[in-house]
Amino acid sequence: MISNLLSKIKPSPTIAMSNRAKELKNQGIYVIDFSVGEPDLPTPKHICDAVNEAMEKGMTRYTIVDGTIDLRKAICGKLLRENGLNYDISEISVGTGAKQVIFNAMMASINAGDEVIIPTPSWVSYVDIVAMFDGVPVLVPTKMEDNFCLKAADLEAKITPKTKWLMLNSPSNPTGSVYSPESLAEIADVLRKNPHVNIMTDDIYEHIIFDDLKFTNILNIAPDLSEKVMIINGVSKSYCMTGFRIGYGACKNKNLIGAMRTIQSQSTSSPNAMAQYAAQIALNSSESMVKILEMRKIMQERRDFVYAELSKIDGIKTLMGQGAFYAFSDISALIGRVTKNGVKISSGNDFCNELLAQKYVATVSGEAFGTPNHFRLSFSTDMETIKSGIEKIREFIMSLG
Repeated sequence: MISNLLSKIKPSPTIAMSNRAKELKNQGIYVIDFSVGEPDLPTPKHICDAVNEAMEKGMTRYTIVDGTIDLRKAICGKLLRENGLNYDISEISVGTGAKQVIFNAMMASINAGDEVIIPTPSWVSYVDIVAMFDGVPVLVPTKMEDNFCLKAADLEAKITPKTKWLMLNSPSNPTGSVYSPESLAEIADVLRKNPHVNIMTDDIYEHIIFDDLKFTNILNIAPDLSEKVMIINGVSKSYCMTGFRIGYGACKNKNLIGAMRTIQSQSTSSPNAMAQYAAQIALNSSESMVKILEMRKIMQERRDFVYAELSKIDGIKTLMGQGAFYAFSDISALIGRVTKNGVKISSGNDFCNELLAQKYVATVSGEAFGTPNHFRLSFSTDMETIKSGIEKIREFIMSLG
């Protein structure tokens, strides 16, 4: 009854851990959930008001398959105003979340055996989406001492005639790493020597960036690569609109955009009409940037606290992320130690499972992101919960024999 296709993919590990935490909560157990990958702050009022306005205006019907003209104009305006990148509405594809846009792009472009280079740690869904279409995920491990950013030499060593795409995610989920203009310039030099390689830049966390850093897309450094770049973005993270499910892609290759439109016409059709209008308002409103800056300040304060406290715990080493809302920690020094219940910690999976079982703290193991013996903590929750959760992590680690 089940397609062989399902043997190539697995359920999202982050969603699986979140579901386990919810199951415990439903049993009346208090769980500190650091597994969630969405902002905890409320959706700004002017965006919520836009949903009501859309319904009152009768915007309750199907729209153009890959986004209303007004929303695509708003996206083009945002890309020009905030990123200095010039796109036409015919070069924009709007989907039901950024994940669908990535899915559509991979389905539209990958043939069996095509290779996609994915620096790890990486977002959990890249590998499975590529594999679903008989592509070959080529994982390139990065190092904490390199800020978990892909080195140009490592990229060059992995490119073959079959390489179709390079995935770049900055700021990164799960590490919070941000690619510097200098590192992007070095990567661009490699890509110029390999014109058959396309680049997908996942910019979904672009506005959640710290320490007065300026977000840079590779096209800001190498505009000559514009025909090869697909920008992925959306309103979920920066505008606290995860449940609205609006993401978009921008690409100069209109044939690819057209192919993605065809795929979407036979799957979900148009995204939610009211959500599209709310996204349009979010992108066009100056009030949105005020809220983004407020969120950035809150998230940086949390980042600073989480990094400082995790760094005090013997046995783990944590990267100080420059963006997003995650802390990524190395637990290699804890491998081989034993819990008070006699369970040996042999992996990040063991660590996270036992942390949840014994302290009711939910995190996500590094194995989910292609990097064993690590764990990801989302600090997208209030400070009191963060303080309590980190103390429980400290207690758990100190209890290991």
